[in-house]
Amino acid sequence: MPRPLPRTGVTDKERRVLERTVSSPTSQQRAVMRAKIVLLADEGRSTEEISRLLGVSTNAVGTWRRRFCKSRLEGLKDVPGRGRPRKHGSDIRLRIATEACRPPEGKTHWSTWELAAHLGVPQTLVVRVLKAESIKPHLQQMWLNSKDPDFAAKQAEIVGLYMNPPENALVICVDEKTGVQALGRKHPDKPVGPGQVTKREFEYVRHGTKSLLAALVVHDGSVTGKTYDRHTHEEFLDFLGEVERRFPDGELHLIVDNLSVHKHAKVKEWLDVPKHKRVHLHFTPTHASWLNQIEIWFSILGRKVLKRGVFNSTEELVDQVIAFIERYNQDAKPFRWTYTGDPLAA
Repeated sequence: MPRPLPRTGVTDKERRVLERTVSSPTSQQRAVMRAKIVLLADEGRSTEEISRLLGVSTNAVGTWRRRFCKSRLEGLKDVPGRGRPRKHGSDIRLRIATEACRPPEGKTHWSTWELAAHLGVPQTLVVRVLKAESIKPHLQQMWLNSKDPDFAAKQAEIVGLYMNPPENALVICVDEKTGVQALGRKHPDKPVGPGQVTKREFEYVRHGTKSLLAALVVHDGSVTGKTYDRHTHEEFLDFLGEVERRFPDGELHLIVDNLSVHKHAKVKEWLDVPKHKRVHLHFTPTHASWLNQIEIWFSILGRKVLKRGVFNSTEELVDQVIAFIERYNQDAKPFRWTYTGDPLAA
């Protein structure tokens, strides 16, 4: 007769932990299996029945029942030091990490196969080390350095307008999206279907370009837009007049970037005219147009309309852009601005 196994006697607290382990999608499979063994054993199931239900050996069922009864939840954890010892020590792993950060002669970066051959180690080891150390020689990120000596003051001014706008005034983000292409297609798209993504024929037809000037009202998220054939100071002045007519009351604080047309002499003359004195321009720091919230909206326009749009004429392009603005304004909401003006982390 086989020796009877001890009863598990799972407490309510232990049951909650075990059930959470079983239900969590991030639990390791071996931990889930051990938790199921203990829970089934606590229901009074026999070793043979648990073995059959879970597809494990009776020895494994007995082992985890005994370890739980002896050490409770701690007994279900792996014993430190178990498993096959590392074949490759810290020295070779350090060499892999170091060499991966040094481009090979005549090339921009290593592939895992090239680095493995260079060091005389398995390619799988190179992959594991690079993954463990989060080293990604095949990737790069772009960044832009602003040398504006007044960066701190300018960004603080703009963030201040976002966070604490002046009373009886509107804060409006203004910018141009130039060179918007009206691209048509020689052949119609094949629509999306079950198991089938949308397919688009590679060739396209250029029908011309338009420039879009847009203004985003910070406090409510609504957008005003107008398209032009060019993007000189004349178009910018025309759009300033459009914004002024759209919002006839109160001070208008317009956030713009450092494009030359925004600082044109004619623009300065226009701002000095007494009837335009309520319009104030605030310039973002050099290479910091990301501080202008209209850039967020341009990104939305690009994803929702321009990137995959098909336009058979510039007129069709303009119609779709203006229609999108009208639909967008029906549900417009202000962006949740989270940058407070604190120095950027290194």
